[in-house]
Amino acid sequence: MKKLFIMAAALLTVLPLNAQSKTEAVKEHLENHFKVYGFIRNYFAFDTRESSAGTEDLYYYMPKDVNMSDGVDLNAIPSFRWAALTTRVGLDVSGYEIKGYKFGAKVETDFYCGVSGVTGTAQLRLRQAFVTVNKDWRTWKMGQAWHPMAADFPDILSLEVGVPFGAFSRTPQVAADFDLGKGFSLTASALWQMQYTSTGPDPDNWSKAAASANFIKYGCTPEGYLGLNFKNKNLLFRLGADVLSIKPRNYGIIMKDINGDSVDEEVKVKVSDRLTTYDLFFYGQEKFGNFTWKQKVTYVNDGSHLNFVGGYGVSAENADGSWEYSATRNLSTWTTFAYKAKAWTPSLFLGYIKEFGTSKDIVGNFWAKNSAGSVNQMFRIQPDILYTIGKFQIGLEYMYTGVEYGKANARKLATTDLHWVGNHRVQAMIKFNF
Repeated sequence: MKKLFIMAAALLTVLPLNAQSKTEAVKEHLENHFKVYGFIRNYFAFDTRESSAGTEDLYYYMPKDVNMSDGVDLNAIPSFRWAALTTRVGLDVSGYEIKGYKFGAKVETDFYCGVSGVTGTAQLRLRQAFVTVNKDWRTWKMGQAWHPMAADFPDILSLEVGVPFGAFSRTPQVAADFDLGKGFSLTASALWQMQYTSTGPDPDNWSKAAASANFIKYGCTPEGYLGLNFKNKNLLFRLGADVLSIKPRNYGIIMKDINGDSVDEEVKVKVSDRLTTYDLFFYGQEKFGNFTWKQKVTYVNDGSHLNFVGGYGVSAENADGSWEYSATRNLSTWTTFAYKAKAWTPSLFLGYIKEFGTSKDIVGNFWAKNSAGSVNQMFRIQPDILYTIGKFQIGLEYMYTGVEYGKANARKLATTDLHWVGNHRVQAMIKFNF
């Protein structure tokens, strides 16, 4: 009996130790392999005129053109809003290795969906979800992640981080990065479209513009990217090229005598016409102590899927029902200057876009995003100030965006009745990081 009591006491003593040991092991595993991150963020924004914007009008593009009625500009209307729908949470996974292969993953979400204009209930949506595999000098990425042309951001507070002066897109992709040594690397990516899509003809009414992933879906060709990178302690640059080939329509219309009565009727026929475009960009970043200078220049053809000012139209209508297309072209550039002085970080954003129109005359329908086809040039001046206390941040920014609108010529470039329209935006941000 005494022996039985001693054995029971010993068992009761060991069990909590084993449970505690297991708990500590689980905790250590989670700390070594999983990292939860995110923030709660509120934006407060005031605009002096009606503008093209999204995400409860917090994601800013550009002021709308003058809309005169009875001697009054109907778009000269101030507005104000605030929301926390850009609050974000994410999970990084790392530290797994098998036979020299290192595995990692990321999943990230926020509350963007469910809001139409400035009305609705914010709902969770997918931002990023990808896995990475690394061995020696090779790294592969598969899933939804930042488009390689949009992965470098200016030092500003605003949600759109420089759009439409720079690219913005997260998209499904398969990417490979090759370390070439001495700070150089090569990136190659095959990309698809999901949230950020190309603009083109509405299938129910070709004269209207629609944004859809169907244009790349029926094109059956992924977007391709190739870029060269260099990075050391104080310098980073990227030089890249992007090619996209889409199929705007599946069928065309011809006039044909189908009854033998010499009366032509409209007949739908399959077509295989395509629009193929390319974009080129250079990004540079330099650090001098607490000072950081960033600059980016992009030559854009259409670029609507990357949130540029772009579009394309019909340059020829052929007898077999097919169409030929010509895309708008522009030079989009931005630069930022930021200085981190302990808790304070002042910065300045400068952006400029020059439109060149299409390379051929547009003879039919034209589909555009962000007022492409009625703009000659635009600019933005945006000073910011950010104050950080531990994980808490508060920021204030002023943004002036000026657009030179006008009447377009046959190549969809505004050349006559040119006039400037501007919007003043004052925006505050409150953010807690975790």
